[in-house]
Amino acid sequence: MTRVLLSDVGRPGLTSPAEPETRTATAALRDSFSVGIALVPLGLAFGMVLTQAGLDWWWATVFTALIYAGSFEFLLIGLVTAVTPLGTIALTAMLVNLRHVFYALSFPLHRVRGVRAKLYSTFAMTDEAYALTATAASRSWSGSRIVSLQLFLHLYWVIGGTAGALLGALVGDSVAGLDFALPALFTVMAIDAARERPDDVSGPACAFVAAVVAAVVAPGQMLPTAFALLTLALLVSLGASRLRSRRA
Repeated sequence: MTRVLLSDVGRPGLTSPAEPETRTATAALRDSFSVGIALVPLGLAFGMVLTQAGLDWWWATVFTALIYAGSFEFLLIGLVTAVTPLGTIALTAMLVNLRHVFYALSFPLHRVRGVRAKLYSTFAMTDEAYALTATAASRSWSGSRIVSLQLFLHLYWVIGGTAGALLGALVGDSVAGLDFALPALFTVMAIDAARERPDDVSGPACAFVAAVVAAVVAPGQMLPTAFALLTLALLVSLGASRLRSRRA
């Protein structure tokens, strides 16, 4: 996969004239570093949780390289160890990653040139990649820079997960609280998103209310319930906004 992307990066149309090819990888590495320093310890936590569940360390490399789904990978550990049917695993994967359908509506995939590069960019459309490409500064990024950014984020995850699994095989189950690493990363990303748009308080407010209501109404199914309530609230807000603009 790495050889494919590196060869695609140099193709015509992937790099804008304002961004020379020799600087694309360096710029992408710089862009990915802030999230990468969080992905590595998160990968370490994932690898250690995996080995604590009784799986061999090399499964961490397989999961992070071929599945690359972040939160679902944490869930997948429990599903695999419980010998869950494939149909249930597939349904769980669809529900957990359903948010990526909405990501695709605004992710700058149209800037990426080449079938292989587009396929990889679609595969590597993670929360972190979307968050980094949704900023005002990223509007001028070329397709090559976007794919390179995604590749670096993927490498951070693979390296962190593999290293964590190797470390977990040595320390055993003596480290507690590692499963909170993922919520911690999403919390930091949410704070950064709020800072990017300080005037928009409706989104964070809706998310907070949805989480509180879901915790009270359906504590056993808090995450999907909160997602459903937040999606409904955002759709209602969007509809009301469009109605006001038409009346104006």
